[in-house]
Amino acid sequence: MLMGITEMVVEASVALARLDADRLEELATACQALQRDLVLNDADTRKDLVRESRESVQDMAVLARVLDATRANVEVMNRLREMRVGWLEYRAKETGLRAHAEGGYGDN
Repeated sequence: MLMGITEMVVEASVALARLDADRLEELATACQALQRDLVLNDADTRKDLVRESRESVQDMAVLARVLDATRANVEVMNRLREMRVGWLEYRAKETGLRAHAEGGYGDN
């Protein structure tokens, strides 16, 4: 049985919040199948999908906010990583030690 739009949006929000990449991949595949089936479905089925998509507007808005928050979190993590690399480079120059790839230090 095909999952409805609202259920997909809710599950995508939950999977994204949990960083469940496998479930997100499954949902992406389900969305692709839904889009492909839109072409093949009759007019009544397409009308039902339009109605369902209108009903799921609030859920889609929640998903959009989760995506925005996730994007912001990724930016923060990337910035922290950049700062850490810069700090390691600074410490290596300051102490005359060479930073290892693992983040530790060793003698030159």
